[in-house]
Amino acid sequence: MAMTVHCDIVSAENEVFSGLIEFVSLTGSLGDVGITPGHAPLLTEIKPGPVELKKQGGAEEVFYVSGGFLEVQPHKVTIMADTALRAHDMDEAAAEEAKKQAEQALKNQNAEFEYSLASTQLAEASAQLRTLRAIRKKMGK
Repeated sequence: MAMTVHCDIVSAENEVFSGLIEFVSLTGSLGDVGITPGHAPLLTEIKPGPVELKKQGGAEEVFYVSGGFLEVQPHKVTIMADTALRAHDMDEAAAEEAKKQAEQALKNQNAEFEYSLASTQLAEASAQLRTLRAIRKKMGK
């Protein structure tokens, strides 16, 4: 039986996942991060995008996070996200539309334009689409 560590994925609204995992990967502030049981303690900011879990028993599950923090302790991994969704709860059409609107807002700047808001919306929509594409690639579709 493979070694495991307890993992929690929580957002401001709720707990999205809690259970034993063999491996988790995500994008941290300095690049991709992979965590297995016995990993050294770590605290890092995470970027919007997919969080891939290999659960106890080998089943895999993918989540989307819009940013937040990863904390690794000897017997626990915690992902504290601004927003966290199970991949099957994501709406690809809505993400595509949000991306188009943000790109349009960046092109058509006016007096009421908020660059940081449009830029953030574009980054989040792009990260959601990357997550959905990673899921499709993993499933061979």
